[in-house]
Amino acid sequence: MIAETVCSAVAAAGLGIAAVTAYRKRFLAATRMAAYSLVPLGLVMTGVVDWLADTAFSPTAWAGFCVLGLSWVLFSTTRAVERRRGGTRKERKAARGAQQEAVAPGASAPSLGPAVRTPAERPAGKPRATESAKDDFSDIEAILKKHGI
Repeated sequence: MIAETVCSAVAAAGLGIAAVTAYRKRFLAATRMAAYSLVPLGLVMTGVVDWLADTAFSPTAWAGFCVLGLSWVLFSTTRAVERRRGGTRKERKAARGAQQEAVAPGASAPSLGPAVRTPAERPAGKPRATESAKDDFSDIEAILKKHGI
């Protein structure tokens, strides 16, 4: 009963402010204020306010909201864990199958050759690492000497 009275008073006050705004030739703002002020009146007339008032003081309704909240938390948690693991169970199983198919059955060792080369196997066009390091440091030393450091 009180909620309906308050909503009706808010609607009347809003319409009054909208009328004053329209009198000042601000019709767009006045129309927007009238639209906002009619919302509480519409909620009272449709019965939403009665339903909200009954729900607000009902322990059963609050327990229902708690159960809905718990459901949402559980759903969100499972989605977060699923994303962290990399998808649904079917997606993980398909990825595992594709991964096993990508590797040849007899490929236990890499086919790139030995990791260590002897000096005779090293290509002739490439300088040794120590020579290129010396060249790099000589350039840096020349720059430092140029600036007097």
